[in-house]
Amino acid sequence: MRSMEVNKRKIFNDPVYGFVTIPNELIFDIIEHQCFQRMRRIKQLGLTHLVYPGALHTRFQHSLGAMHLMTRGIAELRFKGLDISDEEFIGVSIAILLHDIGHGPYSHALEHSIVENIDHERISQIFMNRLNEQFDGQLSMGIDIFNNTYPKKFLHKLVSGQFDMDRLDYLKRDSFFSGVSEGTVNYERLLSMINVVDDELVIEAKGIYSVEKFITARRLMYWQVYLHKTVLVAEYTIMKVLKRAKELRLKGDELFATPAFDYFLRNTITDIDFETNDEVIHNFSRLDDYDISTSMKVWVNHSDLILSTLSNSLINRKLFKIEIQNEPFDSDIIDNIKNRAIDRFGLSEDEVNYLVITDHTSNYTYKPGSNKIGILHKDGNVVDIAEASDQLNISMLDKPTTKYFLAYPKEL
Repeated sequence: MRSMEVNKRKIFNDPVYGFVTIPNELIFDIIEHQCFQRMRRIKQLGLTHLVYPGALHTRFQHSLGAMHLMTRGIAELRFKGLDISDEEFIGVSIAILLHDIGHGPYSHALEHSIVENIDHERISQIFMNRLNEQFDGQLSMGIDIFNNTYPKKFLHKLVSGQFDMDRLDYLKRDSFFSGVSEGTVNYERLLSMINVVDDELVIEAKGIYSVEKFITARRLMYWQVYLHKTVLVAEYTIMKVLKRAKELRLKGDELFATPAFDYFLRNTITDIDFETNDEVIHNFSRLDDYDISTSMKVWVNHSDLILSTLSNSLINRKLFKIEIQNEPFDSDIIDNIKNRAIDRFGLSEDEVNYLVITDHTSNYTYKPGSNKIGILHKDGNVVDIAEASDQLNISMLDKPTTKYFLAYPKEL
């Protein structure tokens, strides 16, 4: 075992929950690690602050908040007689603490533009395995819980499910910092109602109205905050910025970029590289929002029209016009706008797709099925919330809401 210094009891003051205690020395040492500290430099909501100016909180804050809720949840389950050892408590706390450690800058922008075939969940697993080596295997149980290979499956559901500590914190926190009160959830009531039946996490029936509010709040937050049309155009714009920068860099163009950022621009990186190449994970661990924003500030004045236009759109909030509707846009409308952009900016047919963006987005409010929110009735029966609730519209729950959008420079 590695020698560890004994740390004094650590607390921090969270604006959402008040004073929060770090459970033990191992977790404190993980929080102090540079890979975790990196999350201080990654905003939880990416570019949402362009719409809601207060939404500048970080993944660091969210991860600590989710860990706090996990502490509260485990205490409640123990109070109700669940056998959860101290080792399991530390393991599940590590799993929730590190669940977002693989996130790149600006939410999901990186994994959709300059790296291929890998998502932040897989990168989180890679980070956890690397940290486990450094901490002499002390993260092993937490990794098993995160990967859902630990025998007590309800512990994984507390980390990742339709009702988990991740969602509970981000709804509460994102609502708080954005100022969108419709997303407020009564986390204390919900946590007091959790239980476990047949290794499944459930909510006691007297908490059903709080669950309904939780699901409704999630739906409102998605369409009012996470998928707000202006947030949507900003997020697609940054994906286009990164894609254009990589295209230029791979052709040999010189671009200003921090060393870690430049590494991903000038190399083609796949999921295999993340798993086998130490240089890849090392550079990723040094990459955060500041690398991207600093580079875009310089690119505003770049000679490439596409790169400068897209960068200026985000840096100076000259965002594209966006139209959004429930049906796909007519191809004639899209072609007309593309032709105007080609004429005005002197673009090729391939290049115009950087400035005329069309796509769709979908969101489930709640997916009935195996990964359900179970409601525990007094007779011991567990029923899916979609069946137990007399308030929620089941037809709204069991299929995704899809919206189509078209974005382009306002001068068109």
